[in-house]
Formats: sequence, C-alpha cells, structure tokens
Amino acid sequence: MSDDYVKIMPCLDMKEGKVVKGVHFVDLRDAGDPVECAEAYCEQGADELAFLDITATVEQRKTMLDVFRKVAEASTIPLTLGGGIKSLQNVEEALEAGASKVSMSSAAVRNRELIEQAAKRFGSEKLVVAVDADASEDCDSGYEVYIDGGRTATGIDAVDFAREAYDRGAGTLLPTSKATDGTKEGYDLELTRSISDVVGVPVIASGGAGTMKHFYEAATEGKANILLAASVFHFGEIKIPELKEYLREQGVNVKL
Repeated sequence: MSDDYVKIMPCLDMKEGKVVKGVHFVDLRDAGDPVECAEAYCEQGADELAFLDITATVEQRKTMLDVFRKVAEASTIPLTLGGGIKSLQNVEEALEAGASKVSMSSAAVRNRELIEQAAKRFGSEKLVVAVDADASEDCDSGYEVYIDGGRTATGIDAVDFAREAYDRGAGTLLPTSKATDGTKEGYDLELTRSISDVVGVPVIASGGAGTMKHFYEAATEGKANILLAASVFHFGEIKIPELKEYLREQGVNVKL
C-alpha cells in the first residue's frame, strides 16, 4: 500500500440522481443531494469518496456521468466511480468525468479479461474490483459472489475470485457482504480478512458499519486499508473527525 495510514471513505449510493441507502442492497431511503454530501465530506476530512450508481447494471443503462461530473467538480479528494461499468470505453468515460478510480463488479465477473485489459490500458492503481458476496456452504471460503447489485448468485467462490482479480491487475478490492450491508451490526470481518490475506493491494471494508468500534475492528481484525460507510455518515450518526480521533486513540494510523 502506498500510504501507511488507514483511510475513511464515505459512499454515495446513487439512484435517480439522489443519494440513497438501503439494507441488504434493498429498501432504499433518500439521503440527500450528492454534491452537498460530497462537499460536506471533503470539509469533514474524508480521505476518499465512493460514488456508486447502484441500479445502473440492473436497469441496463450507463452510469449517471452528468451527476458524477458535478460531484467531481465539488470534491477535493480522490473519487471512485462504480455502477454500470461494462467496457473499456465506460472506464475511459468515467476517468474523463473526474474519477480517480473506477470500480467494476458484475462485468468483471462475467468477463475476467476486462480486468486485465483495463489494468493494462489505464493502470492498476485506477482499477477497483468490487466483490459482492454472501455466505455459502457450497464455496470453500464460505462466500459466494453475487452480481447484478446483489440479486444474482453465481456459484463462484468470492475469495478465489478476489485473488484472480488481483492476479489480473486489480489495484484495489472492494468486498461487500450482502448479509451485513446496511445493518449497522458490523463489517463482515471474515470476508474482508480472507480477501486481504490473498491479495497484495488495498482492501476496502464495506457493508455494516454502525459504531466507531466497527471501523476499528475492520482496520485491525479485518486487515482493511480503507473503511467505507454510508448511512452512519449520511444521517450524522458518526462524524468523520470524531471517528478519526477515536481510531488514532486506539492506535490506528489515520490522517487527521
């Protein structure tokens, strides 16, 4: 990892031009204007920001780049754009619109060579591969990859896929547990750690943050380099400066 400090990454889950937040990838609730959210997070000291167009793939449409451009213009920190990224052209358009990194999920599972092609053309440091997973007794790791916004089971072992994505050039891995998403009961530490153990690039903990202790557990037990959360930030339950101060007091190296 290029930086030795753990990063805080609010996530803007987007639908119809608004920030939304759900539970288990569904039951979405309005959480505000994306530009206002981005500006607020930059001011609060977030290290990075994620912008995920969560229904683009299912609705078979391209990412909402018009909205993203406005967010990019308002942001002073690195932005990761995901949702509906299916081709090298989509990656290029996202980078041109202001993305620092581009996240692909369903397309990367369906076409593994796309990972290699994107890494070769744009650089591994710009490529995030998201791994949506749920518990499965049929997979050796205990986790199965889901695609189409968590709607479709694939039968593919999530840890094996993460390792392959890394081998093919992914510069960051973003595992999200379907079981813990939006629950505020804690990250799936086993999933995060299992993937962190088999890749040599940053891993983003995602899905389930509810308390400051959950962030600490993700950084230590989960071995995550980047801590992503949505609802606890959107609804003001946890303030980023306070979270960073807490983590620092617990011995986690964060950028204050």
